[in-house]
Amino acid sequence: MAAEMHSGALDFHLQDRFSFVHGHQPNRGEVRSWQHSIPALMSALIEAGLDDVEVMLEYTLPLSSKRADAVIAGVHPETGEPSYVIVELKQWAEAYPDEEAPNLCRVPAMPGGAKLNPIEQVRGYCDYFARFNGALDGYEHRIGGVAYLHNATQFGAGALDAAGQSPLGRFFTGDERGKFIAYLQERLAPKPGARAADEFQAGRIKPSTQLIAVAAKEVREREQFQLLAEQQLAYELVLKSVRDSRRGNSKEVIVVTGGPGSGKSVIALSLLGELYRQGRSALHATGSQSFTTTMRKVAGARKREVQDLFKYFNSFMTAEPNDLDVLICDEAHRMRETSANRYTPAANRTGRAQVDELIDAARVPVFLLDQHQVVRPGEMGTVDEIRDAAAAKGLACQVVELDGQFRCGGSDAYVHWVERLLGLAVGGPVEWVPDKLMCLEVVDSPQELEAFLAKKQEDGYGARMSAGFCWRWSDAQPGEPLPTDVQIGDWARPWNLKGERSVMGAPPSAMWATDPAGFGQVGCIYTAQGFEYDWSGVILGPDLVWRDDHWVIDRTASKDPALIKKSVAASHVERLIRNTYKVLLTRGMIGTVIYSTDAETREKLRSLLPAAPAYATADGGR
Repeated sequence: MAAEMHSGALDFHLQDRFSFVHGHQPNRGEVRSWQHSIPALMSALIEAGLDDVEVMLEYTLPLSSKRADAVIAGVHPETGEPSYVIVELKQWAEAYPDEEAPNLCRVPAMPGGAKLNPIEQVRGYCDYFARFNGALDGYEHRIGGVAYLHNATQFGAGALDAAGQSPLGRFFTGDERGKFIAYLQERLAPKPGARAADEFQAGRIKPSTQLIAVAAKEVREREQFQLLAEQQLAYELVLKSVRDSRRGNSKEVIVVTGGPGSGKSVIALSLLGELYRQGRSALHATGSQSFTTTMRKVAGARKREVQDLFKYFNSFMTAEPNDLDVLICDEAHRMRETSANRYTPAANRTGRAQVDELIDAARVPVFLLDQHQVVRPGEMGTVDEIRDAAAAKGLACQVVELDGQFRCGGSDAYVHWVERLLGLAVGGPVEWVPDKLMCLEVVDSPQELEAFLAKKQEDGYGARMSAGFCWRWSDAQPGEPLPTDVQIGDWARPWNLKGERSVMGAPPSAMWATDPAGFGQVGCIYTAQGFEYDWSGVILGPDLVWRDDHWVIDRTASKDPALIKKSVAASHVERLIRNTYKVLLTRGMIGTVIYSTDAETREKLRSLLPAAPAYATADGGR
């Protein structure tokens, strides 16, 4: 690696490798970092006499698309055990901690708001590796973390130390290069580190901490989730804004945006738990009956007051202004134009926009959203709409973008593949290149799809079938078999239930994604959205078929009452159907199995997969 660095070939090699692994080109900032920060690290290692340690660059965190700048693997000079140093490299010349929230900082050369203190960032990475890399299970002492600001001096950035240093979060500036070298020598001996690197890479990935399974503890203990990078930044910004609003009688809007599995709901629950313990007045709200009902039942299983923390967006029509400290609006892309519906009393039909009601309800309204998950006409939650609503009230609005994702095995290459497949990203469909993070298969019949998922269930994994809304959805009758509406040839299965009561052993609609009894029914977009499961089987219906060299969308094949209205423009219907399938195709944590009712579409999908089944080469349940 040192030879490549000196020849100038290293950054080109990294660009090629990055494109292969992640399915897209690195941005200019990443390339610039490789060109300037990696040489600073390598020269320090060489001067420390650590030529033989192994340096793993841009190392992907387990079950995540987030990457540590470098993981150095070697041997501890005293114990002889494997020793690992996680390094966060920054090119910042100046940075100052926030006086009220030292885990945040300001970087003069990077306008646009607060950044996460790099000490806290690398500490989060270390905690995450300790939780999810089996090589560290019981050996957490083997890992250490350091932030190295090689362009900064103590005068320009030394105050970042206000975040507090620890073995998992050390901090050095460029004028402390000697101390940085000494630190490396304390953690690493001048011996080959190949064996330690192999152990680290071979460490068995522990199961992902799934959202619903730990919600009950989360709102009381906040020990289940490890927030990373922008997630931690969003969390700290909200807590700071809450403190500021109390002290200065002020108000601020915060928007957190990110794709599927980027951790929006994890942030929401982490905030709710912390605010709950602080005695703040805070509520969680969504526009999803399934998500809110599930949160009430699981998170509030033993405490009624916890159940009452979970509301709907239309619960704030008559709320007093700033009655709450914080209102956490999860899945805010599902906001409606107004809260009124046919059951709304005439006195409450004010015509106020729902976004205005939500902003007015709290001193710190927080909106978490993914603009690509708008799947119904009338849903209007976008960053611009929220920012405009805040500006109309004279309020500041901070936006945090989450660039990582933790669904789909942390494979951002898979998410990008789905977006290109559906025409939601430029370039058109491309061949899927297995990345050992996410498994993908196309099957030739619904029977094959169900049998595959049933086997995964038997092996102890969660699995669900979902489909485009291309079959009628009948009401289940108590005491009678569920109507098998989803019929494909001689295969027929029921949709998930509509109501809030169990019928014939099938769980209520809101619990389909999380109750084991949900297997056997076909989920629709409105019950799958917001949830995740290990294995996802997706049925593409006749509303989306491939013809020649492009997708053809047939709105007449849809049975969704919201889409078949003539008042909904054809272009809008097309976008909503593509968004629907993106949501369904990104529910799986381990793998996705696809079946299309159309033969030509199946042929196209199969042409995008390698000849050998992706799941056949993966271990575990893949």
